[in-house]
Amino acid sequence: MQNDSIPLRESFRYWLKLGFISFGGPTGQIAMMHKDLVEKKKWIAEDHFLQALNFCMLLPGPEAQQLATYIGWLLNGRWGGVIAGGLFVLPSIFILWLFAWLYASLGSVPSVAALFYGLKPAVVAIVLEAVLRIGKKSLKTGFLYSLAAAAFVGIYVFNFPFPVIVLSAGLIGYFSGTLAPGFFPKVTGNKSSYQPDSLVAEKAVENRSKGWQRFIKVLAVFIVFWSLPIILLGLWRGWNDTFIDIGILFSKAAVVTFGGAYAVLGYVSQQAVSHYQWIMPEQMMDGLGLAETTPGPLIMVNQFVGYLAGYYHAQGLSPALGGAIGGLLTTWVTFIPSFMMIFLLAPYIETLRKNRKLGTALSAITASVVGVVLNLAVIFTYHTLVPDAGGFDWYALVASIVAFVGMQRLKWGMVPVIAGSAVAGYVWQILI
Repeated sequence: MQNDSIPLRESFRYWLKLGFISFGGPTGQIAMMHKDLVEKKKWIAEDHFLQALNFCMLLPGPEAQQLATYIGWLLNGRWGGVIAGGLFVLPSIFILWLFAWLYASLGSVPSVAALFYGLKPAVVAIVLEAVLRIGKKSLKTGFLYSLAAAAFVGIYVFNFPFPVIVLSAGLIGYFSGTLAPGFFPKVTGNKSSYQPDSLVAEKAVENRSKGWQRFIKVLAVFIVFWSLPIILLGLWRGWNDTFIDIGILFSKAAVVTFGGAYAVLGYVSQQAVSHYQWIMPEQMMDGLGLAETTPGPLIMVNQFVGYLAGYYHAQGLSPALGGAIGGLLTTWVTFIPSFMMIFLLAPYIETLRKNRKLGTALSAITASVVGVVLNLAVIFTYHTLVPDAGGFDWYALVASIVAFVGMQRLKWGMVPVIAGSAVAGYVWQILI
């Protein structure tokens, strides 16, 4: 049932606008939605917004896109959720598709190569800043610091698969929450002034009451949507094709990468660079730089990786067609699970949010993500400062420090840092 107080047409206009202006990564996107939906439009109460955000933080995948999907679902039912989550992503799909094509087809042109050379120091600074930001928020006890360190050693030294690290951390956190609760920060009481008679709350309660039949129906529908492109490609191209590997890899990434886009980067980099050898570490950095400059979720870097995998490795197809299929398949299997988890679990948000063991498992997983992102920072820094061409790149070191200090101390925005770094690299390579 749709909330008649907020017509779907009006919601559609807002989510379409947000899809084109949602720069700034998840933090900026969440802040933008809060300002618009809570303060300006007053479509949702402050407490309910925070409640929805806490729920989305529990889930793997892009929390900002999931938050948009959840709020759209609350306001206008299932079509509201589809529209909100879809429009949050749609503009960035076409923008990054164009960027990936330009990169793959023109990346060897000196002027274009110089721009991408300039992106790399900014990416180093961005990932290092992410390590500090995530660590500051999540590492509240010595035990959590130990988990982060163990995760870093596991993935950097022993090359443990990312899902193993995350699942192990989750199990440790789940049982430690009962056996040794002192290992985790104390949980503060919920001081919410949430009013159960609000329009949004009525919508949530209505959907929560539909029980297991609704759960099974939603699960079946999304599993069909999720798997259908992979099955069709398998029937067309064979089950050992690159597209099947793309579909399976990014499907796994969608359900095991807690901690947002930087956690995804750690897993995808490990698989796409080391295991499948689709791309080079430097190309992974270029993709992150491009994703940072486009609206929409940062996890769209996955589409860039999938595009290059299809562009270079889809035998029997033109590179542009292979890249298009690889990129779109990647985006599909990345976001369908996010929609599925919202539509499946949002009705049970209150129960999930109050579960102490689930909270300690999440804390442990988030701590392990800090170690994984630190591994990513080390790899990116090494390949930036010691490029494959040999020698030590002193310009990259200075540019990385300037970008990092600017973001940390002077609060430079991400988009200006990316753009400025690209221009500076171009000047250094071409004009000096």
